Amino acid sequence: MAYGEVKIKLAKKKIVVGVTGLPGSGKSTFTRIAREMGFPVVVMGDFVRMEAEKRGLEPTAENLGRLMVEIRREKGEDAIAKLTVEAVRGIDNPIVFIDGVRSLKEIEEFKKSFRDFRLIAVHAPEKVRFERLTRRLRSDDVTTIEKFRERDLRELKIGVGETIALADRIIENVGSKKEFKVKVKKFLEEISREVLS
Repeated sequence: MAYGEVKIKLAKKKIVVGVTGLPGSGKSTFTRIAREMGFPVVVMGDFVRMEAEKRGLEPTAENLGRLMVEIRREKGEDAIAKLTVEAVRGIDNPIVFIDGVRSLKEIEEFKKSFRDFRLIAVHAPEKVRFERLTRRLRSDDVTTIEKFRERDLRELKIGVGETIALADRIIENVGSKKEFKVKVKKFLEEISREVLS
């Protein structure tokens, strides 16, 4: 049994943890480590990618960024959060992670929907984040510093800066992947012990 598959009958409560941070900070690495340890993760960006597919859009950084803003304008700032809440409610585990919290409205929706909602921010400086994004080359990543800063600006306009400021805990991700993994595993072990206490 993986670490995150905490014995559900023994769990005293349910904790929902949102993960926020700017592109390239390490949100996906955080949630990948959580998955590897057996914790369920709902990725908010997946709802945008699904919508892009429905509309026949290429999943580029520009298209997904524009669509993310468009969905929020058309259906409300908490539209993606509401879809996420439904997905989380369908998961029978005492600890669930949400990857990609981006605005105050989303935080409000999660706090309203879950008795114990917490927010973790992953932080890394601009230079480190840009190097990571140019190395990983996901379909929605950027390859120039100008496009990178445009993407940061778009995220900040939605409210990522405020979500980072409101985080219950900030995890710095400036060293090696191994160092970051140690920090994340320590946090995951702490929260697992808490859910059983």
